[in-house]
Amino acid sequence: MDVSSVANGKVITCIGGGNIDRKAVAKKAIRYYSSNPVTMIESFGGVARNVAQNLSQLGNKVSFLSIIGNDSEGQSLLADTKGKNIDTNLVEVSATGRTGTYTALLDIDGEMIISLADMDIYDQLTPALIESKWAHIGASQAVFMDTNIPHETIDYLIRRCRQEKIPLFVDPVSSVKSKKLPQDLTGIEVILPNLEEAEELSGIKIATSADYSIVAAAIRDRGVKSVVITLGSEGVFYFAPVASGKLMPHQVEIVDVTGAGDALTAGVLLGVVHGHSLKEACRYGLAAAALALGTKQSVAEDLSFEKIAAFMKERELL
Repeated sequence: MDVSSVANGKVITCIGGGNIDRKAVAKKAIRYYSSNPVTMIESFGGVARNVAQNLSQLGNKVSFLSIIGNDSEGQSLLADTKGKNIDTNLVEVSATGRTGTYTALLDIDGEMIISLADMDIYDQLTPALIESKWAHIGASQAVFMDTNIPHETIDYLIRRCRQEKIPLFVDPVSSVKSKKLPQDLTGIEVILPNLEEAEELSGIKIATSADYSIVAAAIRDRGVKSVVITLGSEGVFYFAPVASGKLMPHQVEIVDVTGAGDALTAGVLLGVVHGHSLKEACRYGLAAAALALGTKQSVAEDLSFEKIAAFMKERELL
């Protein structure tokens, strides 16, 4: 994949969450209703921000549109994001809201037990605010959106991207937040739900792997062009107009699972934007996810296109 056409071309704009991520990693097996010894790790995150950083490190020009509080956490997040070669001129500073936080408890194997989100500030990302920044957004080669933003803003972005034929990529974030999406999803290039989110979007319960294609087809019936269902340790199921199938993940040592999904999303987005098939784009996404699994940070600081290419070449995927 030649990344120069994106790096020297239009911007990819990422819209949604920019949080302070706090991870409590258990030192022993979790005991419920009891005090548990943990190691606390704090980093900068948020789905849209993490995808933006992954895309930037993969050689893209990236803009980030979000909202932060007028507090020390927000200023630190903004400074760090700028330092990752991401354009933050679209970020708003709220006079009333607190910068979003995401707190996760991980077991001794790095698997998430529970997560807690304080993200009321994103209610201030209104359609009017998006409209005021549309001159920049509309010049993008692609737009990524997470569902941390209000449902009316989601509706607005889907409609505008459809009207102006801008490829829109969507992460539903959670089964609860996926309910913000409108019934008509026409205009979305790729949506990337996990199993629970896919069930919510389709209205179909997944009992066996044979149900993946049924669920994906139901989601596509809502207007989405392509669907990528993320399956955790089972890889991904991709469903495009011309092909579908399952791809297994790479076997790597897992340090922390929380950043893998955002890395996968960035890899898929980059592949699709470059005109690759959804299957090939998912292969890049799975390679990026494998590299992200080896770091405690929300985004692997050393992630690069060259590193993904070397990883895939080792496994004879290029």
